[in-house]
Amino acid sequence: MTIDRLRRILTPVIVVAALVGVYLVVRGEGPEAARSFARAEAVPLLAASLAANVAGLVLAVHAWRVLLPGDHPIRGLYAAKVYFLGQLSKYVPGRVWGVLTHVAHGRAVGVPGSQMTSAYVLSLALTLLTGAAVSLAAAPVALPGHWMWLCLPALFFLASTLRPALVTRPVAAAARLARRPVATPPDGAVRRAVLLAVASWTASGLHLWFLVLALGAEPWGGLGAAVGGFALATVVSSLALIVPDGWGVRELTITAALATVLPAGPAAAAAIASRLVCVVAELGSAGLVLGWSRLRPAPAPAPTATPVTPATPATEPPPTGTGTPPDTGTGTGTAPAPPHGDPHAPHRLTPLGEARVHP
Repeated sequence: MTIDRLRRILTPVIVVAALVGVYLVVRGEGPEAARSFARAEAVPLLAASLAANVAGLVLAVHAWRVLLPGDHPIRGLYAAKVYFLGQLSKYVPGRVWGVLTHVAHGRAVGVPGSQMTSAYVLSLALTLLTGAAVSLAAAPVALPGHWMWLCLPALFFLASTLRPALVTRPVAAAARLARRPVATPPDGAVRRAVLLAVASWTASGLHLWFLVLALGAEPWGGLGAAVGGFALATVVSSLALIVPDGWGVRELTITAALATVLPAGPAAAAAIASRLVCVVAELGSAGLVLGWSRLRPAPAPAPTATPVTPATPATEPPPTGTGTPPDTGTGTGTAPAPPHGDPHAPHRLTPLGEARVHP
């Protein structure tokens, strides 16, 4: 049995099993949790949840963009367009559409495909690293009295921030083994990307915190469980390669993380609500960016320097019929060049073709 055939069989089985598990957890207290979201007092929290997720997406765009080396036209609206198109590709079966989207749009504005691929791969690695680091915020609540041993991975994260080569060199080595070389950006760019990614994870995790507040969770206890639990669930679901966008896997992980501050039913309801908020935020932001980008032209490709060969004046052909060429006083018999800018002067031939007067 081939790997593709095995994947086609296992993917629906895992997704259905995970969704059935979530349903079994939520069926008891889920309706009551849904009514909690429908209360008028919950509307501001739901709006804040959506805004927090959008803020996380905006920070993620900047975290990816700073990994592109050099001065290039991928910035602002166009950077958001490329990023969100890559995000939308995760809903399509297969894992290559994101990088292909980035490469195609980068080449359209003169950025080499190797640079776009390098930024994509490094961004993915840094996203997983920072997500794993932010997930440690859930440890004090999930592992009361037993979380001190997690200080070791936290120290590694701090060391990798100070010395980005601890992360970029293994990624570059793995890329060379896969015959896809990665160009390592400067350490300063990597540090900025790490800080922006941490801010993105934090903002995105706050959307889950607002949801658990709407369900009546204790504020400060629920903060670490929500922010850390969302980061952990997203990282785990990203590693589940055969499941599209981690459907079911992420919900089960969030439910387990929130079960430390909420009953199982409301925790599962918050996980489902989190999925809905994320889908609305991603599709809404992508639609807004793509619609706005249609009203503005794409940036022009970066100009490439080309050597300019000076044109040498060519002689006029001898006139036909009677008469002689006008005498220029030099004895060469060549016609004088027409004065520059004279609209009534005859066109002069050059080795590049007919010379034209530009406005």
